[in-house]
Amino acid sequence: MSSFKAPPKKNLGQHFLTDRHYIDLIVLAVDPKPGDRLVEIGPGQGAITFPLLRRHGELTVIEFDRDLITPLMEASEGLGRLTVIHKDVLQVDLRKLASDDGHGAGQIRLVGNLPYNISSPILFHALEHAPAVRDMHFMLQKEVVDRMAAGPGSKVYGRLGVMLQAYCTVTSLFDVPPGAFRPPPKVDSAVVRLVPLAAADVGIDDHALFARVVRDAFGQRRKTLRNALSQVCSGAEIEAASLRPDARAEQVAVAEFKHLANHLAALPPERRPA
Repeated sequence: MSSFKAPPKKNLGQHFLTDRHYIDLIVLAVDPKPGDRLVEIGPGQGAITFPLLRRHGELTVIEFDRDLITPLMEASEGLGRLTVIHKDVLQVDLRKLASDDGHGAGQIRLVGNLPYNISSPILFHALEHAPAVRDMHFMLQKEVVDRMAAGPGSKVYGRLGVMLQAYCTVTSLFDVPPGAFRPPPKVDSAVVRLVPLAAADVGIDDHALFARVVRDAFGQRRKTLRNALSQVCSGAEIEAASLRPDARAEQVAVAEFKHLANHLAALPPERRPA
């Protein structure tokens, strides 16, 4: 297996995956097929990069740490075609990346062991570009994956899970222990699969309004919807959307949040949220 050693940088939240068993499980979960456009976020020392490259023949990676780029390119020689984008992933236009696809498919498949310190911003960035993404396989803190996949009634059900599940099918695949990394993180990790829904299946009429409803609803978890959403709508409007104004956000399903936001979006302009 191709590899190289580089000291992890604490300020970048780097924990390099080294356990071959879990590397193989990730490659198996991704299961690249001919014609797929694979894009890896944060390849690090190439633990996932090189097995994917060896199996698929070509791979684009987005790497912010300049010190890793030359070793990655050198270690990939003879394995396939590796394209490196030296950038902060939050500054990368994934739609453009997909439209530049030489295969003409217009969609990319994202893979990555996401840095713990910026995993949520990366997830929301990918969400903004969801039409350009066929699926995502990410490794994150288990606690984050649990929140992403949680359903109503769970203690960890919240804004992150609702926003992701509104646009994607979210599946927690398997856990990864601290000992699989160098240096070992202080928390367990997990691998999650996200498959963006077709635009017609998302069913949200006003995306900004939906995001605001979800944000405000979970802004103060102990408040009822009537109080938490007081800047967005009245208790009567919540009731008109077939929800209980005295319910709390963690009791409300994703479909119900969509229904409430669509109800508000359909109101006459003078009654819509400012």
